[in-house]
Amino acid sequence: MRCAILQLPSLGMGSKTLENYTRAAHQKGVKLILLGEYLLNPFFKELMNTPISMIAEQSSHQIETLKTLAVKYEMIFVAPIITVKKKECTKMIAKISGRSVTYYPQQFLINYPHWNEEEFFSNPIEPVKSPMIFTINGFKFAVMGGFEIHFDPLWEAISSKGVDAVLLPSASTFDSHNRWRELIKSRAFTHNCYILRANRVGEYHDESHAWKFYGDSMLVSPDGDVESDLGNTEELLIVDLDRKTLSEARKGWGFKEALKKRRLLS
Repeated sequence: MRCAILQLPSLGMGSKTLENYTRAAHQKGVKLILLGEYLLNPFFKELMNTPISMIAEQSSHQIETLKTLAVKYEMIFVAPIITVKKKECTKMIAKISGRSVTYYPQQFLINYPHWNEEEFFSNPIEPVKSPMIFTINGFKFAVMGGFEIHFDPLWEAISSKGVDAVLLPSASTFDSHNRWRELIKSRAFTHNCYILRANRVGEYHDESHAWKFYGDSMLVSPDGDVESDLGNTEELLIVDLDRKTLSEARKGWGFKEALKKRRLLS
């Protein structure tokens, strides 16, 4: 199955960028496009100083744009988006097709003093649920927010539900490049699944920090190898997911069989 990762900075409401890249992906036979975090909305630090009404207007416009493109190009988009209800903002990931829009509320949010999404957004703190899971052309996909890669309960669902590929939008910055690479490779290997990571690019400056988003969007194989990756500029990465590669990795390493013997997987 052919997918694409779109690596961009934040997009304005009048931008033609999404259509240009979607058209190019469609011509290459792509069925699904993954976008990074804070592309359809401004970066979090900017968002904190943006009127709620403006956030709602922008999000509504971006969703309608993607719905139109999904119909026109027979495409599925997976993209982080901020939803607004009763003047409260929720950090979501949307799956947009020509038929429907489905939302996954991110369950774990960054809560550090310099970047406290948990305090700003209204996402509930409650027992962990399975991430969003859906199937396209026989491939089972799961969606989780970039920060959620750190938390084992979500990965238990990846194993128990037989997920083939994890879609991981992120907005990674500072000096985290190598740490993120190794973490993604390890998760893909120990769960014998593909991981498609879409990171954003661009910069944001405040009084204390220069937030440089370094890209490095990538496809990591079920053997934990980086198969394709991007640099630190605006780019489109087109990748192929292979059923045979999945089967060989799972059979060769036997991790799931070891869990089944111990009745930890059905």
